[in-house]
Amino acid sequence: MAVPLLDLKAQYNSIKDEINSAVLNVIEKQRFILGDEVRGFEQDMCAFHNIKYAIGVASGTDALVLAVNACGITAGDEVITTPFTFVATTEAIIRSGARVIFADIDARTFNIDPSAIASKITSKTKAILVVHLYGRSCDMDPIMEIAQKKKLIVIEDVAQSIGARYKGRKVGTFGDISCFSFFPSKNLGCYGDGGMILTNSEHLAKQCRILRSHGYEKKYFSIMHGYNSRLDEIQAAVLRVKIKHLNKWTEMRRANAEKYRRLLMDCHDIKLPVESGDFRDVYYLYTISAKKRDELAKYLKEKDIGCEIYYPVPLHLQDAYRGLGYKKGDFPNAERACEEVLSIPMYPELTDAQIEEVSSLIKEFYA
Repeated sequence: MAVPLLDLKAQYNSIKDEINSAVLNVIEKQRFILGDEVRGFEQDMCAFHNIKYAIGVASGTDALVLAVNACGITAGDEVITTPFTFVATTEAIIRSGARVIFADIDARTFNIDPSAIASKITSKTKAILVVHLYGRSCDMDPIMEIAQKKKLIVIEDVAQSIGARYKGRKVGTFGDISCFSFFPSKNLGCYGDGGMILTNSEHLAKQCRILRSHGYEKKYFSIMHGYNSRLDEIQAAVLRVKIKHLNKWTEMRRANAEKYRRLLMDCHDIKLPVESGDFRDVYYLYTISAKKRDELAKYLKEKDIGCEIYYPVPLHLQDAYRGLGYKKGDFPNAERACEEVLSIPMYPELTDAQIEEVSSLIKEFYA
């Protein structure tokens, strides 16, 4: 039985009529840029997160770039973040002119380790940029305590974890500003690129709205150097349909994660995702740590089982970041994760038979 890593067509088929109607409605109206659908989806996201302001932008990467800019981070500043993430996180810091300062991850959760942050703070530190990886919240209480004590900005990268909770509170609502991606594979994905910024700060919201449209406060009157980064009206229409189903899809992902746990808990050559009482994960990816990871991945692919390594090389060892002066061994937990992690099929429509097939083949490989 072939099992893909992700099956977007299955999701589309379940809401096909709603999606088609929403897209055609935009085409009929002939309003394609910053119209009713973008405003409506911004309101939807505010309601979903119980937050004041939402700014739709062209991608999750742009959300990070604009957020960093809006926070006044610039050349001479330092921003602490994780070396175990997608490169977009650090691209935003680099483009601001600030310096990336890495702190190692927690070996079991793969998120930045709060205890590793304090020693990285200097007089130049301006912000902490946390990444809620794989659908799991960072340990936010100690991070916010450090930030408040040192008067640091906190930016949340929520690209992979919309709807995840920490002590009952949704991620994206802890820091000064948060950034979301609606890349098609995400738990809430559109049919192209799309992103959003959330904040409770009226000032930061205003800055982001100006930045996303060429620095305009009023059309054709630029008050700062901005960007052309606006969430597309058709994509917003798609997302307005999908956000109504997001809680249901999250519960389906969590149910699938529990099925994997039951089937794989006795396989001692792998470590499964951990979820303690303070955390409620949304399982954007179901990522295991595996002995003989590369051999297992090859075996699964030969059996038509989708799997992927997120991520094979930590950022501090990427060629693009060689100038930062880091070397192998500086962040052992992140480096070990890159050697062991493997994401296996996870999406709401995954069937029991598919989960059993994947689990059976993993156990078969180690047997």
